[in-house]
Amino acid sequence: MLPQRCGRLKPAEKPGRAMEHVTEGAWESLQVPLHPRVLGALRELGFPHMTPVQSATIPLFMKNKDVAAEAVTGSGKTLAFVIPILEILLKREEKLKKNQVGAIVITPTRELAIQIDEVLSHFTKHFPQFSQILWIGGRNPGEDVERFKQHGGNIIVATPGRLEDMFRRKAEGLDLASCVKSLDVLVLDEADRLLDMGFEASINTILEFLPKQRRTGLFSATQTQEVENLVRAGLRNPVRISVKEKGVAASSTQKTPSRLENHYMICKADEKFNQLVHFLRSRQQEKHLVFFSTCACVEYYGKALEALLKKVKILCIHGKMKYKRNKIFMEFRKLQSGILVCTDVMARGIDIPEVNWVLQYDPPSNASAFVHRCGRTARIGHGGSALVFLLPMEEAYINFLAINQKCPLQEMSLQRNTIDLLPKLRAMALADRAVFEKGMKAFVSFVQAYAKHECSLIFRLKGLQL
Repeated sequence: MLPQRCGRLKPAEKPGRAMEHVTEGAWESLQVPLHPRVLGALRELGFPHMTPVQSATIPLFMKNKDVAAEAVTGSGKTLAFVIPILEILLKREEKLKKNQVGAIVITPTRELAIQIDEVLSHFTKHFPQFSQILWIGGRNPGEDVERFKQHGGNIIVATPGRLEDMFRRKAEGLDLASCVKSLDVLVLDEADRLLDMGFEASINTILEFLPKQRRTGLFSATQTQEVENLVRAGLRNPVRISVKEKGVAASSTQKTPSRLENHYMICKADEKFNQLVHFLRSRQQEKHLVFFSTCACVEYYGKALEALLKKVKILCIHGKMKYKRNKIFMEFRKLQSGILVCTDVMARGIDIPEVNWVLQYDPPSNASAFVHRCGRTARIGHGGSALVFLLPMEEAYINFLAINQKCPLQEMSLQRNTIDLLPKLRAMALADRAVFEKGMKAFVSFVQAYAKHECSLIFRLKGLQL
């Protein structure tokens, strides 16, 4: 359990904000003016106006308040902490030396860290006095140490495991505990996901090294008791921000962006893959994410889709990929069209330009994961669509989502004139031993994941025709 060390939270410190599709005014309208070069970077990025989470959070951060912000996915949270980090560091009385750390951003996955580092670099190129460094898994930690010693790291963007590891590198000449004594800002991004992924102990360890007199921002798409414990452990008298979609009643807790069109399709087990391929073939010029429940399923279905959709660029990504993930993620971001076959490693916070459809071939293990998968499209004012494939016995899941997540879905009819591809899949498995073994692993892992679903009354293992 994380230690309790923040003051009592007052009811008055919980302002709610209504999130609009559009914006909440120009950056110049902030009470505390932004640095001209920060404004210039925003113009370069094409963001002339603030989103609600930005207009609510930035002034508080800049007035030296700790902030705990809850906002729907795709609402512009990254700029809501990147801009205050820069403004706070620019106002320091003593300028940071090369190896002094002024700000740390902790985020749950490598892909998110790469994305935040990229956004940050758009700003720091205008402020050469600040050095930034990215610490994530899948890279050589010794090289990370040397890079810090040579170039410094006034702003660190890191995943928890790698950051915790860096505090243990004193024998290699990196005394990070001393370097962070100058820390002004700590950001915990996607805090609920940090805890879901089991990083509580790592965060606890990291907090012990950090100075108590700092500004801390915690950003989360959902509020849980575990997140509340983290708020109490890491923040001092925080101001609570809850950004809702405009038009959503205060009593409602709709978690998906209102510009997202959410669909479901009911199809039998032997029709499901045929429907998926037909759907993708009819939208070859678009960009899609296809979610599966396990790493083995991604490996198998990625190969199958590659064989069946010859003219489409297909990439695969999952949590067991050690070194290729970063490269694949960056490659897909740059594509104009294509398909990324993935597990829930891609379900949180990732901002991939112009994703048209999020397809959930396998339903996720819990309702909040469903919401975050959908949130990979319809980001920051853009439209987007999502589709989940369900078996007839799983149809009750629609009502569960409507009640549990305030997430209404509309039915999509079965597509006509689909081709039966199952004989082709069998032929591929018979012709190639590697494909056969991938298929076997995918089947076993799918059954194991299905058996662990939180809605076991709906997703009944005995109901599957195995």
